[in-house]
Amino acid sequence: MKQLFVSLSLILIATVGLSGCSDDQEIGMTLEGTWEGYMNIYAEYGGRRYQSTDTYISFSTDPFRFTRGDGYWLDRYVGAPWGHDYIASHIQWRVNNQVIYIHFIEDDYDVEIHDYRLSDNFFTGTIYMGGQTVDFRLRHVDSPNWDDYYYGYDYYAKPQLLQMPKQRPMRVLQP
Repeated sequence: MKQLFVSLSLILIATVGLSGCSDDQEIGMTLEGTWEGYMNIYAEYGGRRYQSTDTYISFSTDPFRFTRGDGYWLDRYVGAPWGHDYIASHIQWRVNNQVIYIHFIEDDYDVEIHDYRLSDNFFTGTIYMGGQTVDFRLRHVDSPNWDDYYYGYDYYAKPQLLQMPKQRPMRVLQP
């Protein structure tokens, strides 16, 4: 009887340990998809400031680790003189101890998101970059299609949206 109890206990512990997701994994899985909304961001170009009108952020998870992945961040501007009405950046992201870290590949800088609320529909919070902060509110507008065999950037946006301007304007978080 004692041996049966020990065996059942070990099976129960193994089952719970294998099936449980960490908070970071849950956050990463909830982030996956495309989010749209407004951020108080402007771009400096040619000595002038241009205010963003809306932002799109797409998070794709690493298929082996749900706590990290890649994607893109796109800010739109009205009347931008740099050849496109947007600034697009490829990103790498990760979640560690419930903090979301985002690295902008082309611009080579990092932001952190500490204070946030994340659900299947909305992502709100504060972005920290150095001494600057920006509050944001995004809504979930698209998720990956798991039945689709092709899984890449153009699933989320038309490929021409990801072309980078030759001379990059500088994206600035506005406190």
